[in-house]
This record gives sequence, C-alpha cells and structure tokens, in this order.
Amino acid sequence: MKINRYFDHAVLKPGMSEQEVRDAIRQGIDYDVYSVCVRPCDIDLAVSMCRGTNTRVSCVLDFPHGDSSAEGKAALAELYAPRGVAEIDMVMNYGYARSGKWDEVRKGIEGVVKAAGKYGVGVKVIFESCELTAEEIKKATEICIEAGADFVKTSTGFGASGASEEAVRAMLEASGGRIQVKPSGGIRDFETAKKYVDMGASRLGVGYGSTPAICGGEEAAEKG
Repeated sequence: MKINRYFDHAVLKPGMSEQEVRDAIRQGIDYDVYSVCVRPCDIDLAVSMCRGTNTRVSCVLDFPHGDSSAEGKAALAELYAPRGVAEIDMVMNYGYARSGKWDEVRKGIEGVVKAAGKYGVGVKVIFESCELTAEEIKKATEICIEAGADFVKTSTGFGASGASEEAVRAMLEASGGRIQVKPSGGIRDFETAKKYVDMGASRLGVGYGSTPAICGGEEAAEKG
C-alpha cells in the first residue's frame, strides 16, 4: 500500500523551535511522505528542505479557528500560494456553517481557491467536523465542490476530537467522487490509517510524531 505516500505529515505545533521544525520536516522527507504540512512562517524553510525530494510542501491558512473574513482568507492565500507550496489547507468558518450562513462559507472558500489557482496550488478545506452534524458535513462538502476546492478535510487536530468514521463516511457519501477526502486528527496507528484509505480517503493528515509508528505498523503487517 505504501501508506507513507498518503501522508500530509503535520508540523504545526505553535511552540516549535526552528530546530524542532527542521527535525520534523527531515523526518517527513526520510519517510518519503507525500507532503509536509507546515505553519505559514515555515513555508520557505520547508520548500528549501524539500527541494529535489519526493516530498511536497503544504501549509495551513486561517488555522486553527477559521474565523477570518472572506477577504482575509483570500489575502493570506495571495501571500502563501506564490512561495512554492503545492497545496493550502484552509479552515472553513465552521461557526458560519453551524449558523446556516452557507453563502458566507462559500465566499470564504471561493476567495482562497481563486487566489491559489493562479499559482497552480490546490486547496483543502478543513471542517472541524467534531463541531458539525452529519447533515452539516454533507452540506459543507457540497459547498466545497461548488467553490472548486480539491479536498474536504475533517479536522485541524486542535479541536475536541479528530477524524471519525461517521464524519468521513458523510464526506464520502456527499462527495460522490467529485472531491477528494482527507481524514485528519487522531490517526496514530497503521490499522486506523488503513481503515480510512480502504473507505476511500485520498490523503491522511498525520502528526509528525505518529508517522514512524504508522509506517512501522505497515512493515509489521507485511511481515506478519
């Protein structure tokens, strides 16, 4: 399966020192992950370190709360997209989603998609699914499709809980193959990672501390 190639290896803890960030990015490169997902302040470092490797760079935007204005989100995308990232993981305004303000939710996503698209940068939309009902998750997935996003994603990893089977299933049912799905948060072993891939996930958000354990679990299963 090569589970590592599904990983967006998250390097997002706010208090990380530069050396800790370097070490975590290097770990992702050494494990040949799909991308390292970094804080905006670490974009240039990550791009420099990943140059010439199989590992791409993604960054978060309006993270972890998603409560900037639509104009603010778009402005941040204009700053981040030209700097060498392959993808942007933006946080949807899930307070608006819970309020039924779907036009405002759509506007926030569309601005990022438009700005990122000028530079060929993909967009993932983080829902913080633990805050939403299954119906709200399905509606948000439809909104992301209409707005032109590339992925829907469950969680920041900073919410009350991370990915769940119920949330991922709701996303997959609503997507109908029209948008990719990324479970994120709480994926710490190979069995959980494989479960989501088998369900139909295209990418996995994995904290850098969990990458070795998951990859080791796959090796053990193959030998098993």
